[in-house]
Amino acid sequence: MHTQLLGIDWGSSNRRAYLVRRDGKCLARHADDQGMLAVGGDFAGALASLRERMGVAPGVAVVMSGMVGSASGWQEVPYLDTNVPLTGLPAHLAGVAGHPGCFIVPGYCTRDGAVDVMRGEETQLLGAVGRGLLDGWVVLPGTHSKWVYLRAGKVDQLVTYMTGELFSMLAAGGTLAALMAGALDDDSAFAAGLQEARRARALSNALFGARARVVSKTMAAAQARSFVSGLLIGAEFVAAQGHADGAIDIIGSPLLAAHYERAAAHFGMPARVHDPDDVYLAALAYFFESV
Repeated sequence: MHTQLLGIDWGSSNRRAYLVRRDGKCLARHADDQGMLAVGGDFAGALASLRERMGVAPGVAVVMSGMVGSASGWQEVPYLDTNVPLTGLPAHLAGVAGHPGCFIVPGYCTRDGAVDVMRGEETQLLGAVGRGLLDGWVVLPGTHSKWVYLRAGKVDQLVTYMTGELFSMLAAGGTLAALMAGALDDDSAFAAGLQEARRARALSNALFGARARVVSKTMAAAQARSFVSGLLIGAEFVAAQGHADGAIDIIGSPLLAAHYERAAAHFGMPARVHDPDDVYLAALAYFFESV
């Protein structure tokens, strides 16, 4: 019987790790930028270094979620259909070939209507279920923002928006890049972006509107970054209003969660915020019996 477990949320760019005891106590945690893209395919070596850094004994089992299970990760793990409840995830762990005691959590795929997928968020959702969140819309902002409708602890609907990725690409190059060099802290510009998302008939037109506002002196260049952030996040809420009109739960980092909480208030959607570390730790308790 395992008394400790190392849980790793291993994404494309970042990695978060938690050493937990069976009674739920977190003994150690670590976060770094050694995501899938940084380790150059040497996941085994990266895990060994992480164990050493955190003082994790070789016999401690490892449960990993996120892009580590993708086609570009350590080992591709097939997606589950959404008829598998979140509490069923431990029964579907995939062992890493040649590495006893190392397991990967599968993601989910929806195939009814629009096809959509997620990896990593399912583990956070399992933790949310463990904390009593069984029904309703859960928003997980990030590079690819997820809107997930839970029904009796199952993924009933899944919608992904490339909000974070679009924001990064727009800031890195193209027409708006020079305008988006400022800080992301202008509340009035963010609110203006949210409002513009309500009015816009097409996102591409609204995005060009950010440039038009600056060159016409309608908006200061220093406000463009916050305006675009509000516009992109607001576009999610506009799209969601067709199916998510009530309260939402947000699982995200403090900065992102604060932006989404403001957007939710703007669109009249009561929101509760959950710390991603807390829900991930809650999820790990489910895996002790399956490793």
